[in-house]
Amino acid sequence: MVIALYPGTFDPFTNGHLDIASRAASLFDELVIAPVYSNTKGRRLFSSEQRVEMIEQAVREFGNIRVESYTGLTVDLARRLGAKVVVRGLRLVGDFEYELQLAQNNRLLYPELETVCIPTSPGVGFISSTQIKELARNGVPVADLVPPNVADRLIAAYRE
Repeated sequence: MVIALYPGTFDPFTNGHLDIASRAASLFDELVIAPVYSNTKGRRLFSSEQRVEMIEQAVREFGNIRVESYTGLTVDLARRLGAKVVVRGLRLVGDFEYELQLAQNNRLLYPELETVCIPTSPGVGFISSTQIKELARNGVPVADLVPPNVADRLIAAYRE
């Protein structure tokens, strides 16, 4: 059984993330989507618990996807789960350089861990969580860019 790990911030989970998750789920026996609980890159709009809940709702139709938040290093979570693959999405050429660095560092720390990069589908390659938050903050509808449950949460978050 091959367990794959799809780590990320997912703040919020987008249709681009869903695209990568659904395609990865068709390649591996189990996919664990793992929102990072916290990191040093700034404040999150949604808590870890909220992100887990939103992702679980968005992927509930898949029988081989589960969601688990974590702190610390991705390789430590991969070891704990018995994952042998890290899934990463590629949107732009610049993503490749960053993902290559991550893959090489992860390989140093956990030599058995492979990284599989999946390019986004053409219709979702432009979507970024940062841009979605900016649009939603300014009242622009984002329902076509995120799963329906996430759109509802974004609307509610920016009403407050």
